[in-house]
Amino acid sequence: MEIHAPGTLKLPASTLTIGALDGVHLGHQALLLKTKLRAEKLEVPFVVYTFDPPPKVFFKNCQMITSLDEKLSRLEMLGAEHVIVGEFNEAFTKQTVSSFLEEIQRINPIEIWEGPNFQFGKDRKGTIDDLRAHFNVGVLNPLQCDQGELISSTRIRKLLLQGNYSSAKKLLGDIRHISFLAEKNFAV
Repeated sequence: MEIHAPGTLKLPASTLTIGALDGVHLGHQALLLKTKLRAEKLEVPFVVYTFDPPPKVFFKNCQMITSLDEKLSRLEMLGAEHVIVGEFNEAFTKQTVSSFLEEIQRINPIEIWEGPNFQFGKDRKGTIDDLRAHFNVGVLNPLQCDQGELISSTRIRKLLLQGNYSSAKKLLGDIRHISFLAEKNFAV
């Protein structure tokens, strides 16, 4: 796996997913697996664009679930070939939607896979529709746990604050054993 700073990676084609990926939890793993499967089908590199620190940690001083090193390790185990790590700081928060789209165009994504509530750019003004205006975008619905609640980094943080470590660990999943995700209708 190769790690890149924003704007430094240029590819003739790729599949891409973009996100904070704090925890690389089961929901993230499903999205990453879908992107990876599409990359394999299309025979192009699998690219992940992530941020350090995650935006919620930067803006709300939330607890970070995984360090950057742990996140990168989990992404490597999930088969990411290239990871772009954007340093999420005051300057990054001012990046416009159009400049972020221009940066993404350098890696020529054939497909971008996101969750339904994906937002990007200054003041989170960029939406799935903005991506779709320039790229072929697939949207993967969020995963739910056995109790029917959405699996999210926010939920995991809440469980950790409550001291419910076993439930948090369950939602983070063991990425060495992700075959069950492939059985959840991730047909290529």
